[in-house]
Amino acid sequence: MNKAYSLVALFASFVALPSYASVSEQDVFFDRIAAHCGQAFEGKITAGDSADSAFSGKKLVMHVRECSDTELKIPFHVGDDHSRTWIITKTDNGLRLKHDHRHQDGSEDKVTMYGGDTVASGTAELQSFPVDQFSIDNFNQNGLSQSVTNVWHVGINNDTYVYRLTRENRDFKVDFDLTKPVALPPVPWGHK
Repeated sequence: MNKAYSLVALFASFVALPSYASVSEQDVFFDRIAAHCGQAFEGKITAGDSADSAFSGKKLVMHVRECSDTELKIPFHVGDDHSRTWIITKTDNGLRLKHDHRHQDGSEDKVTMYGGDTVASGTAELQSFPVDQFSIDNFNQNGLSQSVTNVWHVGINNDTYVYRLTRENRDFKVDFDLTKPVALPPVPWGHK
C-alpha cells in the first residue's frame, strides 16, 4: 500500500469519528448562546395551539443570565410570570436541557427539572433533547402523561434564538429576535 495513501486514509478516518464532530458542533452551539450572556431578547409565538393560551398576549422575554464554561441559565419570562429558567449543561456525552420551574416564593414547582439529553451531534445551529426517564416519571406522577414523548429543540443563528417543543399533536415554538436586545427583566423566581 502506498505510504502517502495510508496516511491520508488514516487522517480521513480520524476526522470522520462521530465523537469529534459532536463535540465540535455542540461546543459551537453552546458558545453561540453564551456570546449573548447578559442580554435579553423579546420573542413571539410562531407555532402553537389552544394548549398554549397561557402565553397569548403576553410579553415573552428570554435572558441569557448566567454563563459558565459548562452551564447556561436562561430565564424565560411570560408577562409577569418569572417562574421558568432553561438550563443548558455540557455533559460527558453531549448537552442537557432542563426546565427549572419555581413558585413566586422561590420554592420548586412539583413539575420541575424536566428535560432531556442530546442523543445525536446536532448542528452548530440546532440541538434536540428527547425526554429523559426522570421527566417521564415526573410527568406520570403529576398527571401529565401527554408529555412523556416530548422533544425539545433549541436553535440559534445570527438573528434568531428558537425554543420549540414537539410531540404528537403538539408543536409549540417561540422565536426570539437576537438583533434587538431589550431591557433586562426582573430576577427570576428562586434566583438571586
